[in-house]
Amino acid sequence: MGLSRRLPLVGFCLMAAVIAAGALSVSPAQEAKTSECVACHEKATPGIVADWRSGKMGKIVDCSICHGSKHISAVDTSLAVMPTAKECAFCHRTQADRFSQGKHALAWVAMEAMPRTAHQPKGIIEGGKGCGGCHRVGEDSGKCDSCHTRHKFSVEEARNPLACATCHMGFDHPQWEMWSTSKHGVIYQMEPTANRAPTCQRCHMPGGDHRVMTAWGFLALRLPAPDPEWEGWQTTILKGLGVLDPDGKPTPRLDVVKAGKVARLTAEEWQTERDAMLDNCAACHSRGYAKQNLDTADSIVRASDQLMAEAIDTVAGLYRDGLIKPAPDQPYPYPDILTFYDARTPVEQKLYEMFLEHRMRTFEGAFHMSPDYMHWYGWAPMKTTLVEIKEDSERIRAAGGATRTPAAE
Repeated sequence: MGLSRRLPLVGFCLMAAVIAAGALSVSPAQEAKTSECVACHEKATPGIVADWRSGKMGKIVDCSICHGSKHISAVDTSLAVMPTAKECAFCHRTQADRFSQGKHALAWVAMEAMPRTAHQPKGIIEGGKGCGGCHRVGEDSGKCDSCHTRHKFSVEEARNPLACATCHMGFDHPQWEMWSTSKHGVIYQMEPTANRAPTCQRCHMPGGDHRVMTAWGFLALRLPAPDPEWEGWQTTILKGLGVLDPDGKPTPRLDVVKAGKVARLTAEEWQTERDAMLDNCAACHSRGYAKQNLDTADSIVRASDQLMAEAIDTVAGLYRDGLIKPAPDQPYPYPDILTFYDARTPVEQKLYEMFLEHRMRTFEGAFHMSPDYMHWYGWAPMKTTLVEIKEDSERIRAAGGATRTPAAE
């Protein structure tokens, strides 16, 4: 339900007028309403009240502006509205519009598009204890409090790289660890106020732009690829992701990739994002030096794609020869990397880890200027895993078929 449909018009206009005037004070009517909320919540949720008072919102915005006016007692807490980016947009239109054009706004779409999401325990997804905890940034038009935490909603807080660390870390996208141990991150941590090195926000949200997008996208895939050989490897990866069928024809998952903007589907789209990043880098470095580093990172994507395609082809051969039987819900006999940890055989478990963990770390480490992460946590495990997959393939052929994992049955 929109904000204008559930708030008294006078109250909203008062708030808008106060913000437009730039005043850090509230009207008597707002003061009275706010004091009713605070009197109760100082006892029920004192931490929330303290955060609200410490920020600018506590000086200019009445609680009902964001939460509605239906909740008035301890027995009707369910009537309190939990605001989304739509509500924030009434005052922060530019930020909300730009956010809606970026990948954070699509985070929930991308998560729900995964074929096994619905099979996970609710606490992981809807309860936010796993995937949903981070992907909620894109739930129901967007959650601004993923970065501007409740109820302080501090701009300074959201500009701190630590604001990104909760989600951009760990198994498949450890950007926080990569950046914080790169020369950029180390300089920043030694001199955080000196403005000598870029933060996450400076590179990905220049000037406070809330549209967060990169040239390669989450999957590091683009169509067309820069050369025929590379395009062949990326085509194999797209088959492994179920975006193309074994004959190379598009599947319904291509629409999911488009909707989630997790890959770049035209050369022009890729180049637009690359040029924007090059402009960012050139603010500190020479343009030639910045381009050289970005081009080198592109070559790392290419090299990792060759390894990944070989691994997919190896497992696909087991399907083709009937040594791995497809699951009942598989549309064709071909490995499906997006089943992730629900993969049905040990060799397919290794394949998904090679893609989601090691390939990710290889190209992300290259772009985040983290040599050790790129090499020993990405490239080296890719090569090791490829050897293991080939050995597993030979073992399966010798045994006459693959053994399913108990959890997959």
